[in-house]
Amino acid sequence: MDITILPHWSFGNTPQMADALLKLVLDGKKTATCTALDWHLAEPLPPVGSLQVITDGQNIPACIIQNTAQFIIRFNEVDEALAKKEGEGDLSLAYWRAEHQRFFERFDIFDDTMWLIFEEFTVVEIL
Repeated sequence: MDITILPHWSFGNTPQMADALLKLVLDGKKTATCTALDWHLAEPLPPVGSLQVITDGQNIPACIIQNTAQFIIRFNEVDEALAKKEGEGDLSLAYWRAEHQRFFERFDIFDDTMWLIFEEFTVVEIL
């Protein structure tokens, strides 16, 4: 497969966060992610079934994922099951809320009713 034609991106907003979250993906613990809808209003969302290359903190391709589900949900509507799919911390909803609130507050966009794009995925190839 020619990965150069696929979208490339990394999790988080620092090389350290990208590496930590990528490790969760490669270990099979992280099968979902979310982002602020406001950050993506000007671009189309990748369709369900699309392939994407996940890079590490140095922008080196690490794996290919396939988007298996995608939906828009408010921050305060994320439940324990969705939080667990993100694979972070103790897998609890409380941990997910605290960490994601802290993350979005760094960008001055946090509101507990903010809209999120929630995406579920599977790893189809480790590079």
